[in-house]
Amino acid sequence: MRAVVQRVSHASVVVDGTTVGAIDEPGLMVLVGVTHTDTPAEARRLAAKLWGLRVLDGEKSCSDIGAPLLVISQFTLYGDTRKGRRPTWQAAAPGPVAEPLVQAVIDELRALGAHVETGSFGADMKVSLLNDGPITLVIDL
Repeated sequence: MRAVVQRVSHASVVVDGTTVGAIDEPGLMVLVGVTHTDTPAEARRLAAKLWGLRVLDGEKSCSDIGAPLLVISQFTLYGDTRKGRRPTWQAAAPGPVAEPLVQAVIDELRALGAHVETGSFGADMKVSLLNDGPITLVIDL
């Protein structure tokens, strides 16, 4: 699994003109990509990493201060641009494989006590955020 994590002051995701997920206070916006070999165990590891990652103000984690997370599926994190001008998506898991694993990350975060907002899997999403810092990290499991 791969995640791009941004510390944000606020973030939201809109589908067809309707806000489907939003955090209105400091927290993390997380784009999650899944590849063919990922497992539910990796989804649990990613959730634990996100919940405990000490990148918020004062080196706090979401778990320390109850900060929210906006989690959005993002198959393009596995785009390969090494050849030519058009990315290939061969490393990205297909929807029927990826969707349950993204949902497993969300479910595990909620089980840990996190307030989690989400996008809509497979939808054309418009994501807005105010990056705080800026702090942006890539997590590969």
